[in-house]
Parts: sequence; structure tokens; C-alpha cells
Amino acid sequence: MAAALAGRRVEVSRRDALLATLLVNAELAFVVGYFALTNATLTSPLFSLYGLVWVNVALLVLARYSPPAGSASTRRRAAAVAAGYLALLAVFGGVVGPPTPTTPSGLGVALLPPGWGPAVVYGGSTVAAVLMPAKVLGYAALAYLLYGTLVEASGAGVAGLLGVFSCVSCSLPILATVVASVFGGGGALLAAAVGVGYGPSTAVFLVTVALLWWRPGFDALDSWRS
Repeated sequence: MAAALAGRRVEVSRRDALLATLLVNAELAFVVGYFALTNATLTSPLFSLYGLVWVNVALLVLARYSPPAGSASTRRRAAAVAAGYLALLAVFGGVVGPPTPTTPSGLGVALLPPGWGPAVVYGGSTVAAVLMPAKVLGYAALAYLLYGTLVEASGAGVAGLLGVFSCVSCSLPILATVVASVFGGGGALLAAAVGVGYGPSTAVFLVTVALLWWRPGFDALDSWRS
């Protein structure tokens, strides 16, 4: 089974469907065992679902997305920009940053709902980190997609790279993700514990993945080459 979106094909084989089914069943078993064997509390079933959506979509991107080919210098430049984007998301999304009153001191594990937890938490005198699986994988997937976008745009030279930022489907996700992350940042551990703001953030994440993967209107950048 295959579908074409904006000229980019998405193929799903029977093997893929079987693996997806096995993954969902494994996740359900993990969720049941996680709540049964730990003192984690289910504050909201919907919030737990958000975390699993982030993880599954991120794994799909990292497993199935294939960036276009490019020269070594092009790949290095695109990787540098993508790394900067990842750093912005990590800071604005509350993954790393200055310590807050809600961040325990030292190294520990926070038993948040599945997807968001178990989270590795570190609180130091100058820096803190809340490594929730959903955010770590999700932000890595977005940076990977941006890397592919920049490699493809480089085929049009400097004008094509500038065209990325005049293409709404390319620039809007970059801005929207950072803005959405602001509302989920700061006290990330507290926000994750009560599920504050993660509905809108999940919606932005899904839209961003779709736009950066299929990039509707991106083919218009071909005009820069002529």
C-alpha cells in the first residue's frame, strides 16, 4: 500500500503493518506493567496518550525518513543548522536550562506517565536537564527533518536556501515549534506532572512533522534554479 503526498511517496508494506501492530501491543503491555510496578500515577489518560504519540511519530521519522543526497560540505552545513535548531528546542522546551524550584538537585529519575517518563532528571547549580523520552526523541526527529529540508534546498544554491524561509510550509513549523515550546518550557517537570499545555504542543508537533516531511509547496523552489 502506498500513498503520494506532495510528490513524496509513503509506502506501507504488510511487514510494516505487522511491526506496527506488535509495537502497539508491546507498548500497551509496557504501560500496564509500568503503572503496576512503579508508583507512577495516571493523572490523565489523554496526557499519557500524548507522550506515546510523540514517541511513536519520532521513531517513525527516525526509521523511515531518508534525507536527500548532498555533498559532504552541504551535509555539514545542514547538520550544523539542524544542531542549532535542536539546541533551541531543547532550551525553549525545558529539556535543558537553568535550574528551577521544581527540579530536584543531583541526578535522579522521575516516574512520569509513559512516553514522558521515566525521565532522567539532573539539577546542578548552573544547569538542569529533564530528559523526557517524548521530547528527546521528538526534538531529534524534527531536527532530522530540518536537516533533510536544508540539504534539498541547497541544490538551488544560496537563493534556494533563502527560499526555504519564504516557503510557509518550511518556515512556519520552525517558528511554531519554538513558540509552542515556550509554553511547555520553564518548569518542565511540573508541567509534565500535570499535563499542562501538552495538547497544543502535540498538535504543533504533528503538524510540524507533516510539513517538514512532505513540504507542500517546496517544489516551487525549483524556480530558483532557473
